[in-house]
This record gives sequence, C-alpha cells and structure tokens, in this order.
Amino acid sequence: MMRSLVQFSKDGVRGVAALDQEGQAWGLNSAKSTRELALQALTEGVTLRDLAQRAAGEMIDLAGMTLLPPIDHADPAHLLVSGTGLTHLGSAEGRDKMHKAAAAGETLTDSMRMFLMGLEGGKPKVGKIGVQPEWFYKGDGSILVAPGAPLAAPGFAEDGGEEPEIAGVYLIDAQGQPVRLGFVLGNEFSDHVTERQNYLWLAHSKLRQTALGPELLLRDLPASVTGTSRILRGGAVLWEKPFLSGEANMSHSIANLEQHHFKYTQFCRAGDVHVHFFGTATLSFSDGVTTQDGDVFEIEADAFTLPVRNPLVRETAASPITVRVL
Repeated sequence: MMRSLVQFSKDGVRGVAALDQEGQAWGLNSAKSTRELALQALTEGVTLRDLAQRAAGEMIDLAGMTLLPPIDHADPAHLLVSGTGLTHLGSAEGRDKMHKAAAAGETLTDSMRMFLMGLEGGKPKVGKIGVQPEWFYKGDGSILVAPGAPLAAPGFAEDGGEEPEIAGVYLIDAQGQPVRLGFVLGNEFSDHVTERQNYLWLAHSKLRQTALGPELLLRDLPASVTGTSRILRGGAVLWEKPFLSGEANMSHSIANLEQHHFKYTQFCRAGDVHVHFFGTATLSFSDGVTTQDGDVFEIEADAFTLPVRNPLVRETAASPITVRVL
C-alpha cells in the first residue's frame, strides 16, 4: 500500500510519485500534481491513497529529480498557509522563556492562560466544540520553499529561526467542504526576536517563508510522533534536540484545530488549498541559539521517510517602501 505522495520536476516536466512502505517511488500516470490527483479522487469518490495505488506505474529514482513541495496550486493566491500555537504539552515553557513569564504568584501571561485553556478544553468529546487555539496567518502559496532550497530571512527581520511542526493539507471540494489530503512535516520558520519584543508583533513574526518536507503522508497521523530538529553550521551540528508531536503530545485535538480554522466561511472556498500548521514545543531560540547566514535546518520524524532540509539565507536590508499616489 502506498504511504505518501511526492511532487517532482525533471527537465521542466512535472510529475507525481507515490512512496510505498519501503520508501520506493512509483510514478503516477494519471496526474501532474497532487491537487490534480486529489480532484480526480473526489470526482471518482475514492480515497487519495487508493487512487495512488491504482495509478502507480513504473518505479522511478527520485535522486534524478528536482523535488517540489508536496502540495501547491497553479494560482498561489488560492493556497493559504496558516497555523496554531501553544498546542503542545511543552509549548508554554518555551513561549514563557521568550516572554519572560511572570513569577509564581503574579498574574499569568496571556500565553500561559491560553495554554491552560487548551489543556482544559482543547480535546472536546466527539460532537462538541472545544476552546479555540491561538491562530496566525503566514502567507499564500508563494511562501512555500522547495526541499533543499534556501529559507530567506528578509532584510528587516530580527531573526530567522526554525519551528519543527506537522501540518495538515486540505482541499476545499465543490460544495465548500474541507477535505484533508494528508499530513506534511515542515519548518514553519519565524522571527522569534520580533515576537519576544512584543507579543502583539506575533503576527509580524509569522509573515515569513516556510519549508515543507517532500512527502504528503496519506495515512492517519500516529498518536505520537517522535522527531529530531537540528542546526548545522559549517557541516557540524550546532544544536540538536528531539521533539514530540501527534495528539498524545498535544493539548488540542487535530479535529479541534480544524474546527477553529474552517469555521470561517472565507476559508471554505471551493478549489482552494490550505496548509495548516499544528504547532511545536521545541525551538533552538529558547535554548539561546542565534542563527546565522549559511546555517542549515534539518528536521526529521519517524512518521515520514524524508527529512526537511533547508539552508538559511539572510537578505540585505531594503530601502523604505514608497507608496505611489495615483
């Protein structure tokens, strides 16, 4: 049975491959993109995994291909990248370090209050709606960085730091119903120095590129996912730390995070694609790491065959924006 989907390009021609349980890649003959394959599955009333199994042709060697993000849209404006924070059982600790949390007996920070709300009401019973999580917007499809390509920190950025996360990938069907295609491993990538200065700048800190691993996982996400996040500098490991994800390690259920994203009708426009990050509890920034131009982020997890690996590039500062009057 096929485990995941990969998008690739060779000599300017796009293609989709399915990876089996052993990590072998099989070319799919029926589609040139993941979204096209998903639309076909919706039309035929079959699962994406079953269609990938049926459409598998010859075995191919991905080493000779240029890997693409596992999901995209021909019109990037119709792909929304968003996410949630304070959703993992260790996430409040890192956030409170960043925000110099109040000492015992003093007023709780907004971050800690939101985290505690999630612990209490983030996993409602079936048929019930739980407490809403923190939510943020990252950008449209133009911010997706291909596997191995540089993650760019803008010239105005104070920091460029990794966030090892799992995200859900969704397609909105013709009736406006969100359909989950699968899960991806990603580096959500944020500006933690900007966020630390003032929590109300969180929205600014998230408006950055993001990198997805090559795979779209087609099966259910395991209850517990174990991974490793590391930073390489000059070919040597500068920082490395394990991270946990999956619902067993979260204060919110995935269904609750989906509820509070897709409850907004503007996010249920037929044909649109969504990449929605589920959060993390592990940051090198919380351990005092300052990233530099040329550092390489590497994230791997046991639920995925292929890692997320991207170098950091710091752009030069740009001139102030001038708005032209018409």
